[in-house]
Amino acid sequence: MTRTDTARWFAENDNFCIMTHAGPDGDTLGTAATLCLGLRSLGKTAAVLLNPEISEKLAYLCDGLMIEEPAENAVFVSVDVAAPYMFPENQLPFVEKIALRIDHHGNSTSFTPLELVDPTSASCAEIIYDILLEMGCVLTAEIAIPLYTGLATDTGCFRFANTNAHTFATAAACAATGANLQPINQALFDTVTLNKLKVQAWVTEHTVFLSEGRAAYCAMPKTLATELGVDERDVGGVAGFVRSIEGVCFAVTLRESNEDNKVYLSARAVPGYDAAALCAKFGGGGHKGAAGGSTTMSLSDAIQKVETELLIVMEG
Repeated sequence: MTRTDTARWFAENDNFCIMTHAGPDGDTLGTAATLCLGLRSLGKTAAVLLNPEISEKLAYLCDGLMIEEPAENAVFVSVDVAAPYMFPENQLPFVEKIALRIDHHGNSTSFTPLELVDPTSASCAEIIYDILLEMGCVLTAEIAIPLYTGLATDTGCFRFANTNAHTFATAAACAATGANLQPINQALFDTVTLNKLKVQAWVTEHTVFLSEGRAAYCAMPKTLATELGVDERDVGGVAGFVRSIEGVCFAVTLRESNEDNKVYLSARAVPGYDAAALCAKFGGGGHKGAAGGSTTMSLSDAIQKVETELLIVMEG
């Protein structure tokens, strides 16, 4: 579907229930909140389905917008979700009811009757912004907050290679509403908890470098959170930290889970390398610059496979 098709579809329907992916980031939540607020401003009924995995840092995005149970006649829409397995457990019973998915992952899986997928868009939030504009929605400071959060999250505050002219134009539109955007930048990009610093210090000590430092990986055992005295959630989200090391072009983190005995991978890469292609070998995907995946193999076996794949990429 085009943006115009999608805008027409929203105009023809009502009572929307918006679904987000597990381990929700600023883009899926920001997109959901932007769509919800925008539809409400146009007189539509809309809500975001509860995502129990939302972090305290991002809870402001869906404050007052989430519902625990959808209405019987709800029209389901998913945002920023690349595959059906990516939903949190409480949302899985509704996956087959999703009428439309909106996404920007190029290697995503089709699983809904209707879809709008634009891999040229830096963030899913920007796609929603275009759709709402076509519907006649007026961008307010309230809507600008989640919209800006979404686009800033997926561009690394405009540092990533996916940032384009449309991204800056959307950010400018957010700023023009008078919304206070500085606290968002500070919270997302300029604030680190003490627990996260502990994890980063451990990662610094245990990162393995390959191909003369152009590739790096760090494997985190399931005992790490207990060992460091931090929350399990603090252990994730450090692939970008490894990639930021000077000279590293491709970084992978492996996190052994306490809950399901899986090993979760997160990859980050500079332009010219494909993080999504590597993660696809572990049943995952994403973008060339940032991707994720998981495997049921042991941590030691996963490490060996990651090493092999990284060497193929770097030496190939």
